[in-house]
Amino acid sequence: MSCCGHGERPVSRRQALTRFANGFGMLGLANLLARDVMADEAVSAANPLAVRAPMYAPRAKRVIFLFMSGGPSHVDLFDPKPRLAAETGRPLPFAMPTLVRTKTGNLLGSKYKFSKHGQCGTDVSELLPNIAGCVDDICVVRSMVADNINHNGACLQMNTGEQTFSRPCLGSLAS
Repeated sequence: MSCCGHGERPVSRRQALTRFANGFGMLGLANLLARDVMADEAVSAANPLAVRAPMYAPRAKRVIFLFMSGGPSHVDLFDPKPRLAAETGRPLPFAMPTLVRTKTGNLLGSKYKFSKHGQCGTDVSELLPNIAGCVDDICVVRSMVADNINHNGACLQMNTGEQTFSRPCLGSLAS
């Protein structure tokens, strides 16, 4: 079944409320959902600063989120790039970006050595010898991507999922 006769999948009610007229229909949905929130707030009306029960039962004991804007590159810490190391000093192997704010130089790989550590075999740079000793107890994420060429916008997208500040960051979602 298509919504437009072009083989597209039909749009659900929630998708329609979210997408049509810049999400104006979400106001109606918010009103319906607010009734549940008001019931919860009536319980905590005596003390508005009281700790509320989490939305989901927490499974993690702790979350440590290191945000190091301007800190060491992932290529120097946890993300060895063998091809980059082999092609250090050569020009970019792809077309230059159309929007360039600073002059782009040749490729530059990490000057630090990597070795595998822990049972998980995670590559860790020689810059982090103490982290290497407990690498099985931490989570290394190597799948982050951003579609913003500006560092600040990409950092914001990494933390919130958006390039403009409109969503909470990871730390505020973990309990």
